[in-house]
Amino acid sequence: MVDTGKGRLQIEITDDLDAMLAALPPHIADSLRKQGDRDELLEVVMDLGRVPEARYHSRETVLSPIDIMPEDIDYVVARISAFGDDNRAGIERTLHRISAIRNRKGRIVGLTCRVGRAVFGTIKIVEDIIQSGKSILLLGRPGVGKTTMLREVARVLADDFNKRVIIVDTSNEIGGDGDIPHPAIGRARRMQVPTPTMQHAVMIEAVENHMPEVIVIDEIGTELEAQAARTIAERGVQLIGTAHGNTLENLMMNPTLADLIGGIQTVTLGDEEARRRGTQKSILERKAPPSFQILVEIQSWYRVAVHSDVAQVVDGILRGQEVPAERRELTENGELSRQPEPPVAAAEGYNLCPIKPLTPAPGKVTRVYPLGISRARLIQAAGDLHVPMSIVSDVSQADVLMTLKAHYRRKPTAVRNAEAAGVPIYVLRNNTVLQIEQCLSNLGQAKSPEDAFAQAMRETQEAISQTMDTGEPVELSPQNAYIRRLQHQMAERYKLSSRSMGRDPHRHVTIFRDHEAESAGGG
Repeated sequence: MVDTGKGRLQIEITDDLDAMLAALPPHIADSLRKQGDRDELLEVVMDLGRVPEARYHSRETVLSPIDIMPEDIDYVVARISAFGDDNRAGIERTLHRISAIRNRKGRIVGLTCRVGRAVFGTIKIVEDIIQSGKSILLLGRPGVGKTTMLREVARVLADDFNKRVIIVDTSNEIGGDGDIPHPAIGRARRMQVPTPTMQHAVMIEAVENHMPEVIVIDEIGTELEAQAARTIAERGVQLIGTAHGNTLENLMMNPTLADLIGGIQTVTLGDEEARRRGTQKSILERKAPPSFQILVEIQSWYRVAVHSDVAQVVDGILRGQEVPAERRELTENGELSRQPEPPVAAAEGYNLCPIKPLTPAPGKVTRVYPLGISRARLIQAAGDLHVPMSIVSDVSQADVLMTLKAHYRRKPTAVRNAEAAGVPIYVLRNNTVLQIEQCLSNLGQAKSPEDAFAQAMRETQEAISQTMDTGEPVELSPQNAYIRRLQHQMAERYKLSSRSMGRDPHRHVTIFRDHEAESAGGG
């Protein structure tokens, strides 16, 4: 039992650390035994020609003044299982993971020996969600405990709720190394995956061959795995998995994984429908029902954010609404504290309502009088969309008055003066950059966000092809942070490197091969 810093709340942790120490060279293992904070140890790093290090939650420690030699690496390799195609190995009947770094000839020149722990007692924070029978996706930064929670979920569903649980264990991280799974998964059954590229096939095999009520899967990361998740969901099997990304918005910006939450597509409305909704003709909408009905953002073992209706939340975000999640935290006495999720208001299209539209001459600088609108966000949105705009402090000098719905309803003097002078008024429900961008697009001068997005993605694809053909780096056009993230993700899928360079509004992405990374600079 370990004191977690939550008062009387305690959890049980088993880490089989002695098995890890037995696989390390004696001088490194002896040094580790002399260290304190055993329960805080994350991993041991052994790189050829460098001193070995131990990494803890809050510090790093050199374990020996002697550089790692080939014999040290060979010592570890001889005492662990064989490395798979993903360069991961383990220690039988434990949850430890050993990852290899290889040189160009395939020889191992570095090892990361990560401590695997089974943590019992943390499932309470999401126990009611797990019992719901709905498919659940867990997100969180690396090391926050996604796999640990996934393992505990599998055990609780199998042992406490008598569910038929199948774990698809690609790198043996959930059930541990070896043919006999670690006791931490309880009665849940485990299917190993021959190679990471086969994960999607084993997911389907699990459904077709073993009649599970629940399938547990770690690290859904490819389009084929996303498609397999949809197939499982459509067959009525509860799916509980993890994916790369910290928040739901991360998935929405990831073209590969967006299908997990329904996918996003551009829809062109007719003129009448666009006028009725008060939006531009091209809008973003969810493409299909989500594969996962519930999404949990893990912030720590004791704090999560829950989106209990993924479809509704995605629709709200696409319409420009701010959709807070339900906040859950385990208190110091072990009780569950919940801050309920506010209801999402029904809406159609984007929450942008032009009271009287403006049709400016091409190239004309639009003078905007912002009432209750963040000037910094207005400037940012105008820069992102390359809209010629100036902010004025007198409504009589404005071409447009931009305000929030709450301000417009109160009819302050500026609104009354604008109406009397015939100045077009644009009303936003939320003071967000997305809403402001939609408003600026409706002025008729800027490309819509969807058009800008499509053009940026085409430019990125062309740059990737050029870099792969010629090996030369390619600089992309300046874009906002949202599009730059997508460009980085596209480059990563093609095993290319990328860097963001410069300062806004000229910050842009450069795509290059790995050997160009040293000279590319930026960050």
